[in-house]
Amino acid sequence: MATFVGRARELAELQVFVDRLTDSRAGDRPGKALLISGHRRVGKSRLIEEFLKRSGVPAVFYTASAQTPERELKLFAEAVASSNLPGADLFRDVTPQTWEAALRLFASAVPEGAPSVLVIDELPNLIATDPSLEGMLQKMFDRVISRRPVLMIGVGSDLSMMEVLNEYGRPFHQRASEMIVPALAPSETALLLGLSAPEALDAHLTTGGLPLIADEWPTGMPMWDYLASALSSSPSALVVSGERMLAAEFPDLTQARVVLTAIGSGETTFANIAQRAGGLHSTALTRALTTLRDKRIVTMDQPLSTSHSKVPRYRVTDPYLRFWLAFIGPALAEIERRGPCARLGSAADSLAVLARPRYRTCPAFRGRAHGRFRSGRNNRCGWGLLDTYEQSGDRLSHRRHSACETTPWGRVDQVA
Repeated sequence: MATFVGRARELAELQVFVDRLTDSRAGDRPGKALLISGHRRVGKSRLIEEFLKRSGVPAVFYTASAQTPERELKLFAEAVASSNLPGADLFRDVTPQTWEAALRLFASAVPEGAPSVLVIDELPNLIATDPSLEGMLQKMFDRVISRRPVLMIGVGSDLSMMEVLNEYGRPFHQRASEMIVPALAPSETALLLGLSAPEALDAHLTTGGLPLIADEWPTGMPMWDYLASALSSSPSALVVSGERMLAAEFPDLTQARVVLTAIGSGETTFANIAQRAGGLHSTALTRALTTLRDKRIVTMDQPLSTSHSKVPRYRVTDPYLRFWLAFIGPALAEIERRGPCARLGSAADSLAVLARPRYRTCPAFRGRAHGRFRSGRNNRCGWGLLDTYEQSGDRLSHRRHSACETTPWGRVDQVA
């Protein structure tokens, strides 16, 4: 992305952590640990890189790649040797044989009395290849790293795994603070793409605020034109990101993916999801829904009612994945058949690819999504209210419309 947009809150929080490293109240243990999580492709690594660039703090950025422990240690040594740490030369032509030796040597390479940062990206991958690493990190943090002004950052896309690392009974319990990186907000999407408020909401519902997808959206381009362009090329980020996200999240969990597809198709109740998933048994469906909720991919809502309701509603939390499951996934074969040379000629042609039995056109989906946009919930209640947003400069203002009032997407009683 040519210009870094937004993330002011996250950048400020990271700066606070670095400032605490030199706080006199820290005593002989100034070191801190931070676990950063967020869905895949949300921009976690880009955020940290931008912070390190702005702060100028000496840092090591190491990305685990699920290889053998020996190979990971070699990659870590190369990352330190190429860093801007004062003692980076300690790792030149040296490959520690254990992670304990590697972290002890790292502690010798950091500056005395000045803050520095160690980033371990894709931490769950590293722990998966070496289960003993979790306990070793706790030992080395307590005995070595916490005694230096070092901010140790662990980054991961598996939200449930990152939370477990800090839970009671785990070696790293209560040693690290936690930060969850969200997708770009609609106002940030508007600023990034140069779109008006209604257009920015369409872009947000399509891209989910994921920087990788927004990066291929030309500045100022309306949604229909972008869809016509993106759907004419199967390698586009809009098309391939969903499949890659699902493959990474569910490499062996076939039932969970089938259930997610059923929810993405528009089913919200337990019974309807089971039927769409091929008559899945209630025990298997409950297990799959628990997995999806643990991964923060699906959320469960209890209907607001004057009487107690035991019928929860399930929905996909991520706007992009919701869009992909509703339109792109079912049309993958058609998109690939058209090929990169067969450009979609019009918005209507794009909608032909996106058509589904439940939501016959994309505007129907947009109406439902705009109606539930605020906090991800359905804002159109029994009295026919709808929340909309308008642009004033680079800010989005909120307005609630009454029943039968005309909005940019049609009358309130027609869009939801």
